[in-house]
Parts: sequence; structure tokens; C-alpha cells
Amino acid sequence: MGFLVVVVVPLLVAQVMTRERPHAEPAKRTTTLPKRPINPFLDELLKEYQQEILVLSKDSHTPGAAIAVVYDSTIVFLKGFGLRNILKPDSVDANTVFRIASVSKCFAAFLAGSLVEDSLLAWNDTVVHYLPTFALKPREETAKLTVRHVLSHTTGLPYHAYTNMVEEGASLDSMLSWLKNINLGTGVGQGYSYQNVAYSIVGKVIEARTGKSYNDQLRERVFLPLKMTNASVDYESMMKNINIATPHKLGRGRWTPAKITDTYYNVAPAGGVNASITDMANWMIALLGNRPDVIKPETLAELFTPKVKAPSKNRNYGRLHRLSSSYYGLGWRVLHYPNDTLIYHGGFVNGYRSEVAINPKERIAVCILANAPGDLADNGIPLFFNLYEPKRDSIVAWERKARLQAEKLVLP
Repeated sequence: MGFLVVVVVPLLVAQVMTRERPHAEPAKRTTTLPKRPINPFLDELLKEYQQEILVLSKDSHTPGAAIAVVYDSTIVFLKGFGLRNILKPDSVDANTVFRIASVSKCFAAFLAGSLVEDSLLAWNDTVVHYLPTFALKPREETAKLTVRHVLSHTTGLPYHAYTNMVEEGASLDSMLSWLKNINLGTGVGQGYSYQNVAYSIVGKVIEARTGKSYNDQLRERVFLPLKMTNASVDYESMMKNINIATPHKLGRGRWTPAKITDTYYNVAPAGGVNASITDMANWMIALLGNRPDVIKPETLAELFTPKVKAPSKNRNYGRLHRLSSSYYGLGWRVLHYPNDTLIYHGGFVNGYRSEVAINPKERIAVCILANAPGDLADNGIPLFFNLYEPKRDSIVAWERKARLQAEKLVLP
């Protein structure tokens, strides 16, 4: 197959010098700081990264992808690469919608965190308090199961319990009722075991507590305030959008377009979110603690705190830098390196791939959405942080100097 033609949308760089104040304060700061030049070391990094991504995209023959990088409170890289459908000329742009697969789990935890902040939910609330007919086997373990266990994959259920039924289109209510027929692999809270059906219990808990559907709560509490205007949580919204990426499958050495299926929308908290790279960039700004009106840094810290030892799914995160240990928090994987920590999640469904990683200490977040699996999605984020490492000190020093200069220009 010939090399992929890559089409890039313009770089979006917006230097944001102030942050929004917490929700409890009556007014936002109105002082506007003088606009400062782009960090030249960061700019050099992003240009180098773009060139490496173009090579990776070409070598992997990935049909289409979109990438965003957020530095502190600023979207510094927002680009589409390649085609929405390999058989058509339409390019991926910043508003092209992809399915984000298991990265949806991060949104479920994010939403739960916002409800905890408003005292509508607590991490240690038991599931049966909200869903009295829910049961595990043995039944004496049922009363132990909490929201925290659900979001950290420590339910005790065997790995991927009933995921086969998800793919066959069974309803979530049916699948949850069947969990009482499965022998637990461990006691509740005693070990890690990745789930899709059991993870989606959190959606039913949210509905029972608030009286609103999970989808409506996600729209109202996350998508709308973060201006995620292309995001949705259902198959119908995906199919109505005219700017969507088509999934692809590999056959006879080449990618061919595949049908968009409705699988995994029946477990929306585990895998039902659709979003564009612009949506994801706006969300990452919040994940870096810049939107306390939507979610507080203290809540994010709880999501990112290790809860259980868990192997990393993408081995590429351990190849560029030695991985010391990996855990699962609440809706997120936590990857510890000797001198750093990445908060990470990936996803795959129906031919779509998604990857998100956050470095809270360096205040950097990166997201890749692709309409085919392969090296671009697998290696794109480790590649970024590998390029960032030798430029880290220069980038940070320039930022510190620019901040001090800007503060001198602000009237007392």
C-alpha cells in the first residue's frame, strides 16, 4: 500500500496567564496579564514532535489520528493527521469525533468526583445502599462493595466478567443481575481485576442517587462546563454527526473501513464516550487542575492516588524509561518511574484507539485519538515524553522567568 497522505490542521496556541477561581468565590479575577511570547524551547519540542509523528504515521500507515498537548492551562498542540476514511478525501480536523473506548472510564470517575464534591456521593458508599437488589456471589461480599471498589477494579469478580455479553448487545441491567451467578476470584477489595460490566455499576449508582440518567449527568456536569461541544455518550449522537472518523480493520496487509457498531454503548461508563480532540484538550485543562469550578485539585489527587497494584497494559510506557511500578487509582492507571509519575489510560473498541497521559508534576497532558490500532497510538505518547525529557530544564526555566517578568507588569 502507498504511503498515507497526512493533512495537518493549523496549530492552536493560546497563552493563558490566569486561572479561574474556585466555585465558592463570588467573582472571577478580571485582571488580564500582558500576552507573552511563546516558550521557544517548548515550541522547538512541539515542532520536533510533529515531525516524529508524521514519520510514525507514515510508517504505521495509520489512516487518521488527532493529537493534543496541554501545557499547564494552555493548549499548545492541536492537530489532525490523515483521513477520516482511507477511501475518501476528508481530512481529520480538530473537531472530528472518535470513539474513545475505555478512556470513558476516566470520565466516569471524573463525574463521580464532582458528585462527591457536592456531597451527593461518597467514595465509601456501598453499592447496595443505592441498588438494593444488586448481589454478588457469595452474598456476604455484596455489602462490602463500595463506589471506590467499582472505580478501582477491586470488585473481586473474575477478569472481564461478562464482557462477551457486552459485545453481544445484552442490556446493562441484565448483565448486572447475572453477576450474582459468578464465583468471585478474590474477596471484595483484595485484588485488581479489570471490568467493563462491573465498572458500569457506577452509572446505575449515579442514576439512583441523582434521579437523572448517567448520560445527562455527564453532559451537564462535564461536557457543557468544559465546552466539550462535540462530545456525546450514545450511538445515535455518533451517527448523526457528519464529522466522524471511520474505524478501520486490517486485512491482507492494508487498512479498510469498518462499520461503526453500537457495542459498548450499553456499558457507557466503561466505554461509551465519543469526543473530538478539541473536547479532549479542554478536558485535559481541567485534569491539570485549572477548572476548580468543575472539579477541584484535591478530588483529582484522589482519582490519581494508587489504590491497587495493576500491570500496565501498554508496554511501550516501560520501554523508553524504566517503569518502577504500576497501579490503578480511581478510573486511571498510575505509572511510577524512578523520578516521575504518569497518570494514564488507553482504550480500544470497534477499530478505534485512544491514549491519554498526564504528568501532574510537569503539568503536561497528551491525548491521541486514532481510527485504527497500531504504532501511532501505541507509541505516540511515550515518544512525546522521551522528546520532552532533555528539554525539560530549559522549558521550565523559561517559564519561570516569563512568569516573574509578567508579574512585574501587573498593577498592585
